[in-house]
Amino acid sequence: MRIKSFLAALALAAVLPSADLGSGHVALAQEEAGFQAWLAQFRVRAEREGVSRRTLDAVLPTLTLNPRVIALDRDQPGGNPNAPASAIPAFEPYRVRHVDAARINRGRAKYNALRPRLSTIERQTGVPESIMVAIWGHETNYGAFSGDFDLARSLATLAYEGRRRELFTGELIATLKLMDMGFRRDQLKGSWAGATGYPQFLPSMYLRLARDGDGDGRADIWTSEADALASIANYFVNAGWKPGVPWGVAVTVPSTLNRGAIANRTVSPRCPRVHDRHSRWKTIAEWRALGVRPIGAPVPADTEMASLLEPDGPGRTAYLLTGNYRVILDYNCSNFYALSVGLLADAVRR
Repeated sequence: MRIKSFLAALALAAVLPSADLGSGHVALAQEEAGFQAWLAQFRVRAEREGVSRRTLDAVLPTLTLNPRVIALDRDQPGGNPNAPASAIPAFEPYRVRHVDAARINRGRAKYNALRPRLSTIERQTGVPESIMVAIWGHETNYGAFSGDFDLARSLATLAYEGRRRELFTGELIATLKLMDMGFRRDQLKGSWAGATGYPQFLPSMYLRLARDGDGDGRADIWTSEADALASIANYFVNAGWKPGVPWGVAVTVPSTLNRGAIANRTVSPRCPRVHDRHSRWKTIAEWRALGVRPIGAPVPADTEMASLLEPDGPGRTAYLLTGNYRVILDYNCSNFYALSVGLLADAVRR
């Protein structure tokens, strides 16, 4: 109810003179008063968790609610519990938009220009150079746009009004800690939901996993390509990337395949709808015995475990996916995203 009155008042403000707002002004004032009271409580927790008084004094008095962030959050899947469940669209149109010639060509240019740095990171981590570049390309189009929302204001808004208050309260505290480390507030820009820098890390992820890739002693994922790529690789190491194993391979599936016999019977604790689309695990050799044939490269070893995904249904291109594909899902739990990252990486490397 508070959100509805807040947004309604904003809509009125766009079309009515201030004298006509009446209760709208009251609602806005009440909403902002509630937010300021919440900030006072938040300050106690932030100081207890190690944020300096200097940073709190400089930032908290400047914060106000961001109605655009509230609207965007409510527009997300799951943001409206009364919205009907939507059908899963086809993957092919998504692939065409996200693994297009422009993104491939720009990725190849970055890949070739940064090979000395990338090869060093791959030797140290086991994460393929092309995978690092593909994540970078998908997240920010190789640094072209990483978001222009003020992280502190966005995260404070979500911590107060959002669906995941505890998550965003923690991210706001992490943002303030970044300022304590010397990062300027005008540098800490990102998406409305708090993802920031070339890799689009949440602030807490930066604190845990950001790495210095250019040797200057500072992990700057906002302006240093080497730092961003090293940080992406470190994320993948932390998520369990297995060196030397392809993420997956495109395959053809015989029409005689008994899909009921290979159905997944486990439930993932994280984004189950994404994982439910996968088959049960079998070795590559077992898939070959069922008539599933690779049509791409590189092909995982016959002993490697893989699951089958048919993103556009029977009769269309399918994929055998290894455990490293699940690591890409850990970065962004979407089959379309993970498939596109893998396909872009393969295209960039060619």
